[in-house]
Amino acid sequence: MLKKILIGFAVVVGVFVVIVLTRPNTLAVTRSAVVPASPEVAFAAVADFKRWAAWSPWEKLDPAMKKSYEGEPSGSGAIYRWAGNDDVGEGRMTITEAKPGQELTIRLEFLKPWTATNTTSFSFVASGTGTRVTWSMTGEQSFMAKAFGLFMDMDAMIGADFEKGLSGLAAVVAAPPAPAPVAAPATP
Repeated sequence: MLKKILIGFAVVVGVFVVIVLTRPNTLAVTRSAVVPASPEVAFAAVADFKRWAAWSPWEKLDPAMKKSYEGEPSGSGAIYRWAGNDDVGEGRMTITEAKPGQELTIRLEFLKPWTATNTTSFSFVASGTGTRVTWSMTGEQSFMAKAFGLFMDMDAMIGADFEKGLSGLAAVVAAPPAPAPVAAPATP
């Protein structure tokens, strides 16, 4: 009887492994939205990692997240590191290519709770009185990622975050700039 149970278990595991191996080797998630700003204004809000706190959905998951910035202040060469709770993990983003008002490419490295490296890109195309911003992420999927994908719809999960982020970006670029502080009159 034990032999039959072990054979049955081995068959189930074998079928599972075959199913996982037939899954796509790459992950691709893309979402687009029109934001009420010029391509240059929308690009500037994305190309400066310090501005992500105002619109990124992940920034709101851990208000105590530790962040650091290196390299250029924005655009190609800018680096953003974060370490936070289980919802945001730990990682690093590096802008590898920047064409102002057109495209932005980011190397996205997850360090914890799992390791993965993906490419994230944004494109900015004038559309009517605004800009169509397209946010994409592509990357290789390990065996474990493909197995996880059998139980979780990664496109829907990540795509929902992209949609929140694009909505937040639209709100940020639509807001009028904050007025400059008024200097107190000098005392004689």
